[in-house]
Amino acid sequence: MGNRGLKLRSAGALLALGALVAGCSSIKDHRGYIVDQTLVDSVQPGVDNRQSVERTLGRPTFESQFGAKDWYYVSQTVKTPAFRKPRTDQQTVFRVQFDANDNVLDVQRRGMEQVARISPNGDKTPTLGRHRTLLEDLFGNIGAVGTGGMGGGQAPQGPGPNGS
Repeated sequence: MGNRGLKLRSAGALLALGALVAGCSSIKDHRGYIVDQTLVDSVQPGVDNRQSVERTLGRPTFESQFGAKDWYYVSQTVKTPAFRKPRTDQQTVFRVQFDANDNVLDVQRRGMEQVARISPNGDKTPTLGRHRTLLEDLFGNIGAVGTGGMGGGQAPQGPGPNGS
């Protein structure tokens, strides 16, 4: 029975090690437009128009809201390591510019250089001004406001509740 118990222990340890390694792998996720390079390369400035681009590439991920109505096709690959926040691993943005007659002016491709890595400064937003203690917050306004409302002024004149 000692040999069988050793086999069970080693099998259990191997199973636990496998579960541990599987739990530490990262998850890859694709978001947005699925890029078909042949289709993207087929869009030609001066040849295509808005309608032919929609037939070739489909509806854009988003359209610019101000100025010229450019179309953007955004594709992202995001990795999520175990016990961590997701991070953009790859990104491609295709921008299709149109002229006033809806003909293609230019097709631009951007990559990871457009991704901004933002590192917030803790859980508080730094502000300008004075740092006050709890006691200053509680008692700081005592004596700062005039005493006109505490019975030192004249009684209201007139029929209304505020003297009007």
